[in-house]
Amino acid sequence: MRSDSMKKGLERAPHRSLLYALGLSKKEINRPIIGVVNSGNEIIPGHIHLDKITEAVKGGIREAGGTPLEFRTIGICDGLAMGHMGMKYSLGSRELIADSIETVAMGTPFDGLVMITNCDKIVPGMLIAAMRLNIPTVVISGGPMLAGDFKGKKVAVDDVFEAVGEYSAGKLSDRDLELLEMHACPGPGSCAGMYTANTMNCLTEALGMGLPGNGTIPAVDADRIRLAKEAGHTIMQCVEKDIKPRDIATKEAFENAIAVDMALGGSTNTALHIPAIAYYAEVDITLDDFDRISEKAPHLCQLAPSGPDHIEDLNRAGGIPAVMKELSKKGLINLNTITVTGKTTGEIIKNAEILDSNVISPIDNPRHPTGGITILKGNLAPEGSVVKSAAVVEEMMVHEGPARVFDSEEDAVKAILNKEIKDGDVVVIRYEGPKGGPGMREMLTPTSAIAGMGMDKTVSLITDGRFSGATRGSSIGHISPEAAAFGPIAAVQEGDMIEINIPEKRITLKISDEELEERLKKLKEKGEPEPKIKRGYMYRYSKIVSSAAKGAVFPL
Repeated sequence: MRSDSMKKGLERAPHRSLLYALGLSKKEINRPIIGVVNSGNEIIPGHIHLDKITEAVKGGIREAGGTPLEFRTIGICDGLAMGHMGMKYSLGSRELIADSIETVAMGTPFDGLVMITNCDKIVPGMLIAAMRLNIPTVVISGGPMLAGDFKGKKVAVDDVFEAVGEYSAGKLSDRDLELLEMHACPGPGSCAGMYTANTMNCLTEALGMGLPGNGTIPAVDADRIRLAKEAGHTIMQCVEKDIKPRDIATKEAFENAIAVDMALGGSTNTALHIPAIAYYAEVDITLDDFDRISEKAPHLCQLAPSGPDHIEDLNRAGGIPAVMKELSKKGLINLNTITVTGKTTGEIIKNAEILDSNVISPIDNPRHPTGGITILKGNLAPEGSVVKSAAVVEEMMVHEGPARVFDSEEDAVKAILNKEIKDGDVVVIRYEGPKGGPGMREMLTPTSAIAGMGMDKTVSLITDGRFSGATRGSSIGHISPEAAAFGPIAAVQEGDMIEINIPEKRITLKISDEELEERLKKLKEKGEPEPKIKRGYMYRYSKIVSSAAKGAVFPL
């Protein structure tokens, strides 16, 4: 056992003494020792209940003959961080989470790990740590929040963000805004739509690193506690069989996850996180893989913010196994990939079925014939950009308009709410990338304001930042290279015409190559832009983080 290096032999008498100080018995010390990573805190609604999940996991480990030892890691609520300086720290927290877990797990040689997660950067941060460490690991989420109810309609946090624009446009009263904000998020869990947290929890399941049901069983269901206990049992099987993360997270498994992502119409943030997790697993996954799989994998689910359904509906309709079963009918799922259960993907989905075809469309009658995420390239984004095409209205699939240029999110939001943006405009928000932000802020505030003011059918927004999974509309993010790296987006001038063609996967700044080159040359002569944060973690982050097109990762 890996833990023997800290507990066996004469030289480890002092170590055993410290383990006895924890209240462990000799019998407990001699068992496999499992690190239980709890990201619970009192800040994030998706994490407020994770202590209960943790206790269930530890109970399952003990039942299966192991000794659980719990430790904590950090987490940020993207919703609470949105629209202010705090969002600059969200993406950067992913690497901090991975680093902290790696540090504890290397300092304490556990035989296995159970990682208890739920929200946006915590899920990929934990998966990155699992890939780096490559010791037996099971990931278990806290489950999705139930949808709220507002005047008989299912609602979630994206509705509240859009309500800001509706209120500004005089479409919503003070009382209705108050009622909506009080009832949209009714309790614990990751926010109820197919936003980043739930997308990543579903893809953890599709990747094979989480148990069936990991992505969809609601946080408040008793099934979630039972699943946590099963996660405790499962890690002991992984330890016994020596099933490690890199045995599971193969190229084929990542392709499964991307295919499911396309079927769900998941968050565009997966185009950051999946390549990053694969990078640390030493598997080559790029935006080209998203593009290739999107061509073949149809969009099967119309989940919020793209449609009326929420994660509770997906769970009721058969969950991720049912989605994967449909995709497998067209040969879009690699059935031989191994999972934490020890079973293959094919064995897990063998008996799965759609229980509500209004939520999961049969593959012969999809919502869209291609995937819910599209990769756009062109002279404005040579390395690529990302749009949640499943959430774009038909009339905005092709759009051309004048650039309205802003060098920060705050300036753009002010202009939108002051009604300075007109029909047909292309809002450009730059110097918000991984390096320039720093931290690549999500842009849910401006996109929701545009949608809430009724301009999602006439206005596009492009940025070298990124979007929340709750974003809808013609919102193109991850423009790479970013402005701070002298990408072409830095050269856009007020009034330049920009063409966005989603069906043809093209984004074009309509100036000559010579003019673009001359503008960039002049920018480079001025030198690198002044950093927006000049000290601390995010300053250091800005100096080493890669392009968004490569997952915004650190060197190995």
